[in-house]
Amino acid sequence: MPRKPLSIVILTYNSEKHLEEVLHSASFADEVLILDSGSTDRTLQIAQQAGCRIEHETWLGFGPQKQRAVDLATNDWVYVLDSDEVVPSNLREEILKTLENPKFSAYTVPRLNHFFGKPIRHGGLYPDATLRLFDRRRARFTEDAVHEKVITDESIGALKHPMIHYAYDSIEEFIAKQNRYSTLGAKSNRFKALVNPIWTFWRMYVIKQGFRDGWHGYLIARLYAQYTFWKYVK
Repeated sequence: MPRKPLSIVILTYNSEKHLEEVLHSASFADEVLILDSGSTDRTLQIAQQAGCRIEHETWLGFGPQKQRAVDLATNDWVYVLDSDEVVPSNLREEILKTLENPKFSAYTVPRLNHFFGKPIRHGGLYPDATLRLFDRRRARFTEDAVHEKVITDESIGALKHPMIHYAYDSIEEFIAKQNRYSTLGAKSNRFKALVNPIWTFWRMYVIKQGFRDGWHGYLIARLYAQYTFWKYVK
C-alpha cells in the first residue's frame, strides 16, 4: 500500500542558526514548506538552496501562523517542525512506516530538548510529547498567540522516537525568549507571583528529578521559576 504523501511545514524568522541541519533532516518529505515572516539573515538563501517551497506571511501569532502554514501545504498529512528541531533517522523511518497505514488521524511525537549544549531527560522536560503529525482535515491549531496547540475530536496516536530540539544554546537566549513569552502570556497576579515560582522550582528540580541532570537541572529549574515570576508580575 502506498504511503500518504507528507508535507513538513516550518515557520521561520531569522532562523539561520540550525536551519541547514533542520532542512537536511526534513528532506525525506514530499514537500518542505517554509512560511517566513520577514527574515533578513541567510534563512531564505538556505531554504532556497535546500529546494524548499517558500511562502511569506506577516506575523499573526504562533497559532494562526502555524495554521496558515498548514493550510498552504500541498498534502493533507502534515508534520509541523520548528526551525530549531531535527528529525533523526529513526523518527524519519517511524513516520514513513506510520503513513503507510495510519491508524489515527493525529500523532504526538516526543522531544529531546537540548539546553546549553546538553540533552535534558528529567525535570519534566522529557519526553515532552507534542502533537505534530496529523491529517489537517481532522485537526487544527488553536488561535493562541503563544502556547498554541493542535486540537482534534478524534483519538490520538503516539510515535516512539523523539525529535531533537535545540531549545536554548545559552542562558542569554533563554532569558530573552522567556521574557518575550512572559509578556505575550502575562496574567498579572501578585499572589501567584509569590507562590508559583517556588512551586515551579520544587516541581522541576525535586518532584520531576531535575537534580539528575546535575548543574544543568538546577539552572533550568531556577530559570523556569524566574519565567513564572515574570508571567504573573507583568
